[in-house]
Amino acid sequence: MMKNNKEENKQPQDVKKEPGKEITILSEELVGLKEDKRLKEEYFDALLRLQAEFDNFKKRMESQKQDFIKFANEGLIGELLHVIDDLERALVASDKAHDPKVLHKGVEMILGQLTQLLSKKGLTEIKSVGAQFDPLKHEAVDFIVTKDKPEGQILDELQKGYMLNDRVIRTSKVRVAKKPQISEGGQ
Repeated sequence: MMKNNKEENKQPQDVKKEPGKEITILSEELVGLKEDKRLKEEYFDALLRLQAEFDNFKKRMESQKQDFIKFANEGLIGELLHVIDDLERALVASDKAHDPKVLHKGVEMILGQLTQLLSKKGLTEIKSVGAQFDPLKHEAVDFIVTKDKPEGQILDELQKGYMLNDRVIRTSKVRVAKKPQISEGGQ
């Protein structure tokens, strides 16, 4: 009996021996296993390359982040150098000037320049005196007992507080009104 080509291809090509077991696979199965192995190796290599690229990407991002943090204030500091220059000129002028009003006026101008610069960068002053105490914006350093002002009203500011782009970066140190305690006798 003559076998056709298909049946010839189904003849065992390779016998794999394991201790105690013998298996037989067809040639098409062997070809399929070899192709699966090739694909597995190809995918594994691609995965290793992708992982290496990702690790390099993470290292680059961390380096860029560190550089950003390191130089984030460069522009602001560059602008503040003009204020330092003006302050140095004011000191030189104060040695020559005999009128304290002129020196005072110069320092006021420099303070205005600095305030304007910081305002452009998003810095705002927290308004405190007369406002109701807010623990998110104010730090009470003293309480003043008074009948004349509502309890919790800020009476005095000892140190200004500031916000940068709607975030408190320093609370105001304030004195806050407190009502007198009523004695047990109703006095």
